[in-house]
Amino acid sequence: MPETQTADMLDTFMRDQLLDRRHKLQHAVAESAHAPQLHALLSEVDNALARMDCGSFGICEYCHTPVETDRLIADPLTRFCLNHLNKEQRDALEHDLQLAAQVQRALLPQQDLMCCGWHVAHHYEPVGIVSGDYFDIVDAGENGFYFMVGDVSGKGVAASMLMAHLHAMFRTLISVGLPLEQILSHATRVFCESTLPNQYATLICGRAEPNGRVVIVNAGHPPPLHVHDGAVTPVEASGLPVGMFCNEQFLAGELNLRPGHSLLMYTDGISEASDSSGAQYGSDRLCKLIARSRCANPSQLIAACRDDLRLFCNGSLKSDDTTIVVLGRMAIA
Repeated sequence: MPETQTADMLDTFMRDQLLDRRHKLQHAVAESAHAPQLHALLSEVDNALARMDCGSFGICEYCHTPVETDRLIADPLTRFCLNHLNKEQRDALEHDLQLAAQVQRALLPQQDLMCCGWHVAHHYEPVGIVSGDYFDIVDAGENGFYFMVGDVSGKGVAASMLMAHLHAMFRTLISVGLPLEQILSHATRVFCESTLPNQYATLICGRAEPNGRVVIVNAGHPPPLHVHDGAVTPVEASGLPVGMFCNEQFLAGELNLRPGHSLLMYTDGISEASDSSGAQYGSDRLCKLIARSRCANPSQLIAACRDDLRLFCNGSLKSDDTTIVVLGRMAIA
């Protein structure tokens, strides 16, 4: 998407957000006994709208360089780039980010979850304080459980906000009891209508049943890997990312996992990790490692993947969040 088009969409989105805030503030001023504080906020919103009209919105008032986009999305009243915040502002931002990171960690499922004959293990590592990767498990009672693994476009605060949006949206849709294909169709429409046009999420959504049956929809995410009998079989994608088009339809596929079989899912922070020369780790290396390791235990399989990734990167700086999830069918006692 051309940079000017993206900038225009961001400007429209931010203006709509500010106008909505202005309307709510005006109503609150008329109804509240705390008018002075609300008048101050209303003045800040009006100043931000004025900066839009004169073309200075999103420009740092100190150094006149662009303010970070994710910070503008999180707070349209932001007036300074990160380099020119005062100590009090830096401390407040750091505190807010730490709280956001705590919230994200609290949203993650428990580690080494045993449920309905399945062992679920995961590794979730943000490249910064907060992450745009998405992982969740939702109990479906005697029908097993739902699982979601995804990656939101972008990084930083804005991506973490979208990740939380996905988390709430899928938990709500699952509670209605819709088939997987309809869950994804509703999700892509809601996501498309409530985010910027250049924001989307690659996503795997599935349901694992006690008998080993797995129903799965892949919306543009790296293919999950079916690990069975010393072999690794990619389960290819079947749709475009969530939020890319409002009216997209999705198709579900099925797998049947026997005891000792696993399904491994990962985000592209794994496959696109680079060494010091710029070479990428790649999905082929991941498949070969898994085939060689012959780890039946999901936690051990994740540990083997992390060790090999660390060996490959050899100290190179990470540029993206990394998530690995393994669903292992447990042996029947």
